[in-house]
Amino acid sequence: MGWLDGVMLVAFGAVAGFINVLAAGGSMLTLPLLMLLGLPPQVANGTNRVSIVLQSVSAVGSFRRAGAGDLGVSLRLSLPAVAGALLGAWLALLVSDAIFQGVLIAAMALASLMMLLPQPRLATQTLTPARITPTVHLAMFVIGLYGGFIQVGVGVLFIAVLYRLLRIDLAQVNVFKVFIILVYTLPALAVFVLNGQVRWGYGLLLALGSMSGAWLAVRVNMGPRGALWVKWLTLAVIVAIILRLAFF
Repeated sequence: MGWLDGVMLVAFGAVAGFINVLAAGGSMLTLPLLMLLGLPPQVANGTNRVSIVLQSVSAVGSFRRAGAGDLGVSLRLSLPAVAGALLGAWLALLVSDAIFQGVLIAAMALASLMMLLPQPRLATQTLTPARITPTVHLAMFVIGLYGGFIQVGVGVLFIAVLYRLLRIDLAQVNVFKVFIILVYTLPALAVFVLNGQVRWGYGLLLALGSMSGAWLAVRVNMGPRGALWVKWLTLAVIVAIILRLAFF
């Protein structure tokens, strides 16, 4: 790994960490970057989890210090996601690199389209344990399964379940989202580590950037125009990456 590769990892990590906390799509930048830097798809998938875990630690710690979140509710949402993530990580190790790259391209394209959908203005409610039904547990399991397998665009799924289904305001969605991702990514990362699919040097440099981006995102209250600028910049980079993976 050259010095320019290291700079790119830190820079892309910072952008991804910022985007992941405030919205979704950071792994659509970091996972393909790791592959473009020469890591096999499965190794890139495992290595990306190092950054996800550490940026989530940074974000969860910042949210907790700010007094945001509900630990009991967060754990209730996290447990089925952990079961799904373990299964998803195991399945990811079974598929070939060619299949994984095809799934990655499809997931990035679908997540990009979902990011373009307008968010409806809903009458939001407070999330209590009583509102966490078996349907919500099943949804958390499916999100964990997907996140354990590939992670790309998982924030879009959290918005669909927590905002559209449970009607939590988007600020609280971000608080619950980063906690659940931290809890389910730890065992998923362990699966990849035990199977030799993590390159720590790449992962820690990526995490250095993503932790700083996550720390900043917790403190930044983006206005509508700023959020729109970030979304379109992210989508432009994603389109370029999809074209690079598919045709070059």
